[in-house]
Amino acid sequence: MSAASGLLRFFQWICRFNFGNFEKEEFKKFLRMGVIFALIIGVYWTLRPLKDAVFIQLVGSLQLPFAKTVSVIALLPLVMFYTKLLEKTSREKMLIILPTFYGISILGFSFLMMIAQGSAEEIAGRSPLALLGTKGLGYFWYLFVESFGSLVVALFWAFAADTTDPTHAKRGFPLVVAIGQLGGIICPYSIGGLPDRLGHSTDTLSIVSLGLLTLLIIPLIRYFLRATPEHLLASFHGKNEKSVEKQQEPGFLEGLKLLVQNRYLLGIFAANFIYEVVVTIFDFNFKLAASAEYSGVSLSRYLSLYGSSVNIVSLLCLLLGISNVTRFLGVGTALAAMPIIVGCATLGFLSLNSLSFLFILMVGSKAINYALNGPALKQLYIPTTPDVKFKAQAWIETFGSRSSKQAGSMFNMSLAPLQSAFGAAAGKSHYLMLSGFLSFPLLALWLVVAIYLGRSFKKAIKENKVIC
Repeated sequence: MSAASGLLRFFQWICRFNFGNFEKEEFKKFLRMGVIFALIIGVYWTLRPLKDAVFIQLVGSLQLPFAKTVSVIALLPLVMFYTKLLEKTSREKMLIILPTFYGISILGFSFLMMIAQGSAEEIAGRSPLALLGTKGLGYFWYLFVESFGSLVVALFWAFAADTTDPTHAKRGFPLVVAIGQLGGIICPYSIGGLPDRLGHSTDTLSIVSLGLLTLLIIPLIRYFLRATPEHLLASFHGKNEKSVEKQQEPGFLEGLKLLVQNRYLLGIFAANFIYEVVVTIFDFNFKLAASAEYSGVSLSRYLSLYGSSVNIVSLLCLLLGISNVTRFLGVGTALAAMPIIVGCATLGFLSLNSLSFLFILMVGSKAINYALNGPALKQLYIPTTPDVKFKAQAWIETFGSRSSKQAGSMFNMSLAPLQSAFGAAAGKSHYLMLSGFLSFPLLALWLVVAIYLGRSFKKAIKENKVIC
């Protein structure tokens, strides 16, 4: 037995305690998939802090809710183009096209940031036309990073769901997420905070690195498809799948049509929507508190530390066996646990208000979502047709996420008027009271939806049928 084979068997033995028993080739498949996901998550979780830090520097923190609102409208034509590509292009080619586009674009942004970033005094001293261009770049950068999270991550999970059967996914997807957290731990801290540690005044070095890492996804995808046995690339096929596919109409808005015509997909949309609405309120207050204490590349470094912390806690949750909730108690239990957990977090948010607490609150909310809720939601797409996996999922994860962030951001816009009308302290108190009135009914609805989704998924797998 070679050293590499012995090491593989050792890790396979270790992983069985938290994820289940894998066959050798199956384990290798999910390791390869996990490495790809680690790279995607590493890039994404480094871009996210840079998205906010650069936007705050170039535009301003109070404009964050407006930027989230604009992102929904701006992403509409992009998702239309994406779904059109899916009709004409194979899934393998899409996994080449998207990383190529984003990798080259990120490298382009690195050059622009070298010119645009600077101290607050430098930016404020620019001419009105130059200042307009600086703010325009801030918005464009924000929307670009939002689209990366919506499309590239969604495409990966659509590909994963379309190449995995339910039995393998139950143990394999949490393993993929666990490996992915390693990328989310290493990249934000090592790359996102690098300019501040080196004394640079711009984030150019970080952005160049992220562009190159994005392009690295392409050879990894090619290797995965070449090295993985064909029988392990087969997806779930229900006995009623052909009849369901015949009912679907091709076209630009097919993903949206599938979404609005099916209660199951609307339920997935609602679960995504409600979580993001509540967490967007948390996130806005966290970013406001952070921008009051840090600025420029220092803010990039602090938010990058936040990104790494989310993935550290998420990985610890997985290693401590949180995926066993899904394995032993079912997808429905995992889904139903999230609104209860977020409800407890909301009580803390309404009671305490400091940067340190908001840091802990955001890390915990995001980490548990990634470790528990995320893998469970991804499994819901398994008993569906390829069109649902690739097209409807893109709409759900793009506009489910973006529209929910828009709704949360529109609520966040009320903070400034309330503070103008009642004063800073009283206005904030009114804002927090309204947050509770909005959040708790939504969380109750989320719990009902989670129970419905869990039961529908269990029935579809038991009867070997696709839901839609």
